[in-house]
Amino acid sequence: MTFIAFVIRRFGQALFVMAAAAAVAFLLFQYVGDPVNNMVGQAATSADRAELRRALGLDASPAIQFLRFLGNAATGDFGISYRLGQPVSQVIGERLPATLELSFVAMLFALGAGIPFGVYTALKRKAVSSRLLLTVSLIGVSLPTFMIGILLILTFSVWLGWLPSFGRGQVLDLGLWSTGLLSVSGLAALVLPAVTLGLFQMTLITRLVRAEMLEVLRQDYIKFARARGLSPRAINFGHALKNTLVPVITIAGLQLGNVIAFSIIVETVFQWPGMGQLIIQAIQFGDVPVMAAYIVLIAFLFVTINLAVDVLYFVIDPRLRFDRTVSAGGGG
Repeated sequence: MTFIAFVIRRFGQALFVMAAAAAVAFLLFQYVGDPVNNMVGQAATSADRAELRRALGLDASPAIQFLRFLGNAATGDFGISYRLGQPVSQVIGERLPATLELSFVAMLFALGAGIPFGVYTALKRKAVSSRLLLTVSLIGVSLPTFMIGILLILTFSVWLGWLPSFGRGQVLDLGLWSTGLLSVSGLAALVLPAVTLGLFQMTLITRLVRAEMLEVLRQDYIKFARARGLSPRAINFGHALKNTLVPVITIAGLQLGNVIAFSIIVETVFQWPGMGQLIIQAIQFGDVPVMAAYIVLIAFLFVTINLAVDVLYFVIDPRLRFDRTVSAGGGG
């Protein structure tokens, strides 16, 4: 299978997933309460309710509403927030940079610490420090995320007073994007929530890299490399680590989607002004346009990340190209 055919196939699958997510998001409009009751007071007349329903487009048939929803969603238009009275795209645009920034920094922390820890525990598996790292990683997997956040706040904010316990710090507006990475207070505010969000991913990557590294070190080509007299550094990092990172790329891509989607708990603990607080408030109020937009956005991020991972996997692992070529021509 050629690279272009591979990308087209994956893109078709991504479109199917997006269509399914859009259908689920649209069903919220049909079965999650009546937004008119939340938006008008008790003194509103039947005529006022009917006029508001018409303005929201809720008076049309479900089929027309779904087609209209698909057309608007394709252009990034998810209507008006029932709770805030502002365009949903504007509301999400103000919150999305904070969530993406937190998620990407958390994954950088997870990869930057998890890969070296995994390699070290594989190469020094009998050392006391290696066993200590594995024990700590087990604790990191076992503790709930909100508990980790509370413990970090208690230690580094309350007792030591080194880092802020909530907020995003000083944020610089760059036009379409706002960031706290360019200010000292913004970087300080990012440390605790990023560590909290990335700790589970770090322990997962550590154990994955360790297991893959141990498996690769048992392969015949590693034995041949040792027989050729290559140095341990060249064998461990030039051959073993390179092949170990192939499955890690897939897991890291999938976990990045999970981090973005499930950062709600961390954002709530640290009062981080991202998508987490927005979606919780939307659920409490029954703000269906925001909830529908969130579902479609998360689905889009997942399929985009997965598509990028699949393409990168196809590029860096020649065995996939070989296997697909053989399977395509092996029918004769």
